[in-house]
Amino acid sequence: MNSSTAAPRFAFVGIAVSDMAASVAFYRRLGLAFPEGAEQEPHVEAELPGGVLLVLDSESTIRSFHPGWRPPTGGARVGLAFRCENPAHVDAVYEDLVGAGYHGELKPFDAFWGQRYAVVHDPDGNGVDLLSPLPGS
Repeated sequence: MNSSTAAPRFAFVGIAVSDMAASVAFYRRLGLAFPEGAEQEPHVEAELPGGVLLVLDSESTIRSFHPGWRPPTGGARVGLAFRCENPAHVDAVYEDLVGAGYHGELKPFDAFWGQRYAVVHDPDGNGVDLLSPLPGS
């Protein structure tokens, strides 16, 4: 790239989803705003702080322009993190999600790096970290 060409600007995190309604419900539960009716759409976007987007595309949408695409195997390929208000909020969000039937991968704990930390899986098995600084960290 020469000096007169600007670097590309990061725009979105995209996730291939097997069930749009389940994924929209999961991420709405974490506070993301998807448009009304997003559950029935093949492609949806939620704006994150700073203008970056979280984009959900159904597997059929991806195959419409990339017929040979197959879901990754061997585990999730993307991880997302949500900062909670305080350590107790990590526990409450984790319990809310697990209580709603989502898989709790790692129960909340006080991590050696100074955070209350937990991991849940979205409907497609992607890791979603919940975290908050511990007091005094």
